[in-house]
Amino acid sequence: MAQTQQQYKCPCCGGSIEFDVGAQKMKCPYCDTEFDVEAFKEYDSNKQEESVEDISWDTADGAEWSEAEGMYTYVCKSCGGQIICDENTAATSCPYCGNPVILSGRLAGELRPDYVIPFKLDKEAAVAGLKKHISGLRLLPKVFKDENHIDEIRGIYVPFWLFDADADVDVHYKGTKVRAWSDSNYNYVETSYYAVRRGGSIGFNHIPVDGSSKLDDDLMQSIEPYDFSAAVDFNTAYLSGYLADKYDVDAAQSSQKADSRIRVSSEAAFGSTAQGYMSKIVEACNIRLFNGKVKYALYPVWILNTSWKGNNYIFAMNGQTGKFVGDLPVDKKARNLWFAGLTALIGAAAYGIIWLLTMFG
Repeated sequence: MAQTQQQYKCPCCGGSIEFDVGAQKMKCPYCDTEFDVEAFKEYDSNKQEESVEDISWDTADGAEWSEAEGMYTYVCKSCGGQIICDENTAATSCPYCGNPVILSGRLAGELRPDYVIPFKLDKEAAVAGLKKHISGLRLLPKVFKDENHIDEIRGIYVPFWLFDADADVDVHYKGTKVRAWSDSNYNYVETSYYAVRRGGSIGFNHIPVDGSSKLDDDLMQSIEPYDFSAAVDFNTAYLSGYLADKYDVDAAQSSQKADSRIRVSSEAAFGSTAQGYMSKIVEACNIRLFNGKVKYALYPVWILNTSWKGNNYIFAMNGQTGKFVGDLPVDKKARNLWFAGLTALIGAAAYGIIWLLTMFG
């Protein structure tokens, strides 16, 4: 199995060049020269037309790694160091010299994305996002903020399938309205029931579904939404200096999740138009999807791996908007005190209501 290894070199000094988040341009870290990404499209096209030396991927000595296990090795063109990565890695960096490497063969043909949303936020913003995320949380152990250690921060272009579809929707609800009043002798409650129907058409564009099995789907969905208006046609230059994976969950496998999200969103959109009811229960829902289309894109994500008291915590930040999510430990003592206070508050409120009913009932 052969893959091509691509490294962008600065035309001025020959150093490895990367995509700079702040400048939104290609920037050489050695001579600080900046280049517009569009200028590299022609460069990239010309490079593909040239004869590129193939990198032979071998298993490591012995039986520790094998193609059957999905692990491959290659030699860095800059320093000669040997690097091991899995079969889905599309962009990485050499751990010996730090030069960015793009395995262009894994993003070619049918594997080539249609779009990419470039990183808008850098590593420092990811660290600041973590600090903001854990500040001011009452149930978080007080020492976690000081003792939590960041083990690794990775900027990754995550593969996403983007689904477009139109939907014809017909939903039947049972709605209720409640009216209460009193006279000198009795309190009255009247419940009225209504047959509520909503129907029509609605369209969806760019519904994202994570195409990587290595990343938790709930985590990726939690950092949505992305602003697709900032997406550009795919160019490998944007990947320089970051990690990137190709999909290992194909569009057909992802379509069920897209279908479910569209159906839930359709029902919620039409349900929100039925106002003025105390409650609404769905009795029948018919949603027909059509005009389905799918595209392939890479979206920017910062992954932060941290550790505290022997436990690992994973956080994710949207590399475009800065939305930050992740699980946190809970201070059990603080949680018990909080629940005790809440129980006491509810008890006091209930006692007050009973007292008022006794006095004025």
